Amino acid sequence: MLAEFLKDYLPIIVFLLVAIVLSVAFVAVNYLASPKNPDPEKLSAYECGFEPFSDSRMEFDVRFYLVAILFIIFDLEIAFLFPWAISLGKIGIFGFTSMMIFLFILTIGFIYEWKKGALDWE
Repeated sequence: MLAEFLKDYLPIIVFLLVAIVLSVAFVAVNYLASPKNPDPEKLSAYECGFEPFSDSRMEFDVRFYLVAILFIIFDLEIAFLFPWAISLGKIGIFGFTSMMIFLFILTIGFIYEWKKGALDWE
């Protein structure tokens, strides 16, 4: 029984062991080899390389949120399209029609966002 288990899972176990050993080794080498001389410049807070210049609760343009929602929509669309494409032969015309309705609704949302100017940057 153990031989059958090792035959099936030995490559996975070896891969995991190599990945864990390499990860620990890289972190240890980085910790040991890195210079440890902090100065006030390194310890100061920054925003994308700049000094903080305003409150962190400042208002953002609504277009940032619209683009984020658009990204999530198309990310979910891709996540649904792969399993659908693989199982299309089994689900038949009903599955095809359902996905076309789903894609149509997403297209309507995309056109709405486009017409509202959410993708235009000034």
